[in-house]
Amino acid sequence: MPSLQPPLSSPRRCMNAIATGWRNFIERVRDPYRPELHYMRGPGPKWHAKHPVQAAPAG
Repeated sequence: MPSLQPPLSSPRRCMNAIATGWRNFIERVRDPYRPELHYMRGPGPKWHAKHPVQAAPAG
């Protein structure tokens, strides 16, 4: 008569998948790279010093 219980590797595989998911989640949350801190927001003061703003003609 065949066994009705699943093999023992199935629960182990499920727990391994859950643990891997949690590990990946924690890694993403603790990622130190924050691109918004390195984003250039436009030309800085040295660029403005080299390129004086010219007044637009009225009209």
